[in-house]
Amino acid sequence: MEGVGGLLIFFMRLAAGQTPGEALHVVAGALLTLVYAAYQWGHWRRVSPWRGRLDYALGLIAALSMAGALGTGLWLAWAWWQTRIVERSAEAVAYTPPVSAAHNIMSMLVLTFVGAHLAAVLLRDAAARRRCGSPPRAAAAPGPTPSTTSPATHAPRRTRGSSSSP
Repeated sequence: MEGVGGLLIFFMRLAAGQTPGEALHVVAGALLTLVYAAYQWGHWRRVSPWRGRLDYALGLIAALSMAGALGTGLWLAWAWWQTRIVERSAEAVAYTPPVSAAHNIMSMLVLTFVGAHLAAVLLRDAAARRRCGSPPRAAAAPGPTPSTTSPATHAPRRTRGSSSSP
């Protein structure tokens, strides 16, 4: 949602020379920085250690892009705070052009690589379900999950790669 607000500001600045919703974008971005940091900490604790896979590489690029977008966003928010709150000025905020450009680029990278990371994770999970012979989650019948032993013999089921000798 914050990305949509940023895109609106980006395109409206180009098309009309205005920045509607700028105050909301700044405040929401500052608050969501804390939410993102908490989320990312928990996410990394769940998926660590690092694995050399596509979903991890895309996630790393997304996380680094997000760190860049948040860092430059906080820098720009400081300029906004000084102009709007401290000086109480209605003049245009004098954003540093390289920082503003980096913020826009990092934000677009976030949108790109978060989507790519999510797609890679979903494709990885779907491939794992196909290999294990599990039905897709949405099509799974309700009720108890099958056990790893055959109910008639209580012998372990054979899986791919298992040998027939005891």
